[in-house]
Amino acid sequence: MKQLRLFHYERRHQPLLAKQHFYRRLWRHLAVVLGLLIFSLFGGMCGYVYFESLSWTDAFLNAAMLLGGMGPVNNPMTEGGKIFAGLYALYAGIVFLVGAGIIAAPVAHRLLHRFHLEVSGQGK
Repeated sequence: MKQLRLFHYERRHQPLLAKQHFYRRLWRHLAVVLGLLIFSLFGGMCGYVYFESLSWTDAFLNAAMLLGGMGPVNNPMTEGGKIFAGLYALYAGIVFLVGAGIIAAPVAHRLLHRFHLEVSGQGK
């Protein structure tokens, strides 16, 4: 069975990844986060349209503001809308943390890997 190699990193005994490969890895991570944001934005829009009967434009605005950490523009009026908005706000906070972690992972790994190579005497 073939392994998913999206989040595959070099081990400590392997040399530091070349810059062009590192940048490619960073772009792949950014693409994953962008996909997560688009999926989350569309899900939030659907929820606002369904529960609050907002237009797609207003639903986009509310979902984008919650994902951006600013809070909703239109206060929910229905019971279902209030529950959805609360759950979506919690979800948006988690998406922010996960996205930041996915973007930071290759940079943190490269720094730690370089530090390990320098300490063990294998670095430049």
